[in-house]
Amino acid sequence: MRINKKKFIYLISPNKIKKDFYRNLKSIFSTNKVSLFQMRLKKYSFNQKISIGKKIKKLCKDNKVKFIVNDDPWLAKILDADGCHLGQKDMELNKARKIIGKKIIGITCHNSIRLAKNAIKLKPSYLAFGAFYYTKTKKTKFHANTNILSEIKKLTNIPTVAIGGINKENYKKLLLNKANFLAISSYIWNNKKYKPIEATKKLK
Repeated sequence: MRINKKKFIYLISPNKIKKDFYRNLKSIFSTNKVSLFQMRLKKYSFNQKISIGKKIKKLCKDNKVKFIVNDDPWLAKILDADGCHLGQKDMELNKARKIIGKKIIGITCHNSIRLAKNAIKLKPSYLAFGAFYYTKTKKTKFHANTNILSEIKKLTNIPTVAIGGINKENYKKLLLNKANFLAISSYIWNNKKYKPIEATKKLK
């Protein structure tokens, strides 16, 4: 997976898709800071995800952003997405590979070198670690620090994604500690101070 240092944002969808979502997404993509977009919708039906996913996919394609589906390789296949993201309790990577082929498959490793080593053997597209900071996006049992990023770089060249509570105050620290991508959601979608486009532009 190619790494563009200027396009370090791995944008995660808001939990709820509101009317202005697609307009905001288009404006965020126009900043040319987003490499990947993950559709993560826990409270929507399969058919709703297909409908929403088709619209997101078009915006991603038009703006050269990789479209990733959370948890579900079958949904990724139906939508012809660029890949999927797997948690530790989701489908095994090898099985997902049989469904979507040579597309992007990322895997969550929480704060664990052991999980990362196991994942590396399966040759994922990226390794995700976190939560690095407090987040309201989802409940987190695991808390990571920047040491894990430097440790992983000693083991592999596979790109790393940092997750959890990332905002304009702390994002540079993660980039300086060699995170390749920053998975961001609440800071952009639920920011009480800045609109989504403004929040994105603060991440320089």
